[in-house]
Parts: sequence; structure tokens; C-alpha cells
Amino acid sequence: MSVRLVVRTLSEVCVTAGAVILLFVAYVLFWTGVEAGSATAGEVDLLRRAWVEQPLPGPSGTGTATAAPRPYTAGKGIAVMYVPRFGEDWEWPVLEGTAPATLKKGLGHYASTARLGGTGNFSVAGHRRTYGDPFKDFPRLRPGDPVVLTDGTTWFTYRVARAPLRTVPTDVGVIDPVPRGSGFEGPGRYLTLTTCEPEWGSSHRLVVWAHLDATRPVTHGKPPALHG
Repeated sequence: MSVRLVVRTLSEVCVTAGAVILLFVAYVLFWTGVEAGSATAGEVDLLRRAWVEQPLPGPSGTGTATAAPRPYTAGKGIAVMYVPRFGEDWEWPVLEGTAPATLKKGLGHYASTARLGGTGNFSVAGHRRTYGDPFKDFPRLRPGDPVVLTDGTTWFTYRVARAPLRTVPTDVGVIDPVPRGSGFEGPGRYLTLTTCEPEWGSSHRLVVWAHLDATRPVTHGKPPALHG
């Protein structure tokens, strides 16, 4: 085989490999976002239609409960989350479970943790990058920031307790009923948010904790935290 043929073959291989890499990068940066945009909008629409057809009972202790709340179903929507710090148009569905397929469609509720608004720790995971980048701005969260969720009957306003903490994936105590490292003392109504760290990696996790600050029936309109 001549040197010229070897060089030409290697060049063609490099060009092909480069094209494959570019296509993969385009998929990660662009197409997963397109897929997520469609999926999340669909999940929010499904939730809203379900709430109109059959409103969910509120959790006990919020003043809206009239019956035992229905159990969460894996992969199905349970709430919609709003984080004003991330922008006035930031709106993401929260689905039950943290399986990869679930996190492609929205945020995921750790199934072992408390129900929304209930005593304990309602814990939620989301992608930092890819699939819509829901938690891209996670490091911007600051103490006092509101995180608002609704289950169709009640608005729940949580307040961030401290700036994001960097930890390792094996630190499962961050989603305990009284989350380790949060500074909370004793049982309460808590919220934990988790995402990957660094921005384009997954060697660590960023964690934010919040406590339930207020509840409001949806019939009373949006809570003050969503009015600026």
C-alpha cells in the first residue's frame, strides 16, 4: 500500500469521525432540547387537563384535603414547578420517579421521599444540561428565593434556606426526611432540589434545600411569589 493511499484513508477516517462527533454534539446541545420542549409541554398539558376533569385532593394539613390523596404513579406527572429566579417563563412538570426516561420529560420526584406539601422532604432531581437544561441556572439560587409548585388544588411556596451545596452522588442523606447538612432541626415540610455538577459532568451533585413557607388554594389565584 502506497504512502499516499494510507494518508488518504486516514484522512477519510478522520473526516468521518469528525462528522460523527459534530452530529453527536448537535444532538446533545440542540435536539435533546427540542425533544424535551415537546415532552415537557405535553406533560404540563396532561396535568392541567387532568386537574380540570378530576381535581386532585390536597395533602393533609394544608386545609384543602377532603379525601385521601391518590398515590403517585411512576413516570406520571404530579405537579408543576416554577422558580422565578430562573425566569418568569420557567415552568417544568414534576413526574414521579427519577428513571432516565422520566428525566427526559421533566423533573423527577424521588419516589422514596415525602409527598408534595407533606411532612418530610419532597425531593426533586433535574438535568443541569441536555433535555431542556431545566437546572442550568441552579448555582444562582440564593437564600430566600421562592420555589413554587402546584398540584392543581393548592399552591405551595417554599423558600430556599441556603446557597447550593456541592456533594457526591453517594451522599443520599441529602434527601432524608430531615436532610443531612441542611441545617434543619427536626421534622418539617421540606423541599430538596438536586442536579449534576459540574455543568457538563456528573462527578458531583449540587443540592438546595427549602422549607414550606405558605400554601394557597388555587381558587385564590397565584401566590405573591409569582407576581414579582
